[in-house]
Amino acid sequence: MAAVGSVDVELLVIQWLQGELGDGPVVRDELDNNLMAELPTVQVQRIPAGQDDGYRLDQALVDIDVYASTRGAAVALATQIRGLLLGRLPGSATGGAVVGRVATVTAPGVRPYENVGLRRVGATYEIYSHPVS
Repeated sequence: MAAVGSVDVELLVIQWLQGELGDGPVVRDELDNNLMAELPTVQVQRIPAGQDDGYRLDQALVDIDVYASTRGAAVALATQIRGLLLGRLPGSATGGAVVGRVATVTAPGVRPYENVGLRRVGATYEIYSHPVS
């Protein structure tokens, strides 16, 4: 049996969102110097927080930022992602894991970003998962 914490939730969410969102947005874990040419971009990062049950179940906090050329586009994509995460991810088996529950910790909201040529909207989600048995 796989150990608790063996699910890479960050990678799971990235791959799942790539499939759900299709070829439009770039979905990744890190930003690079080519960000302005790759809008919209969705950045997925596991926050160093959360907990587990000591056996199998992992409770991860995942931060998702959307970068787009306009505030409206960033808000629209962040809202779409929230709907997908809450409505379609729970109960799915993907990437060697089963996702049990997804909840919004902080709803999508505008976050500051040093580049005035783009807009950033982010949210934080709580994702419960465990390895496929």
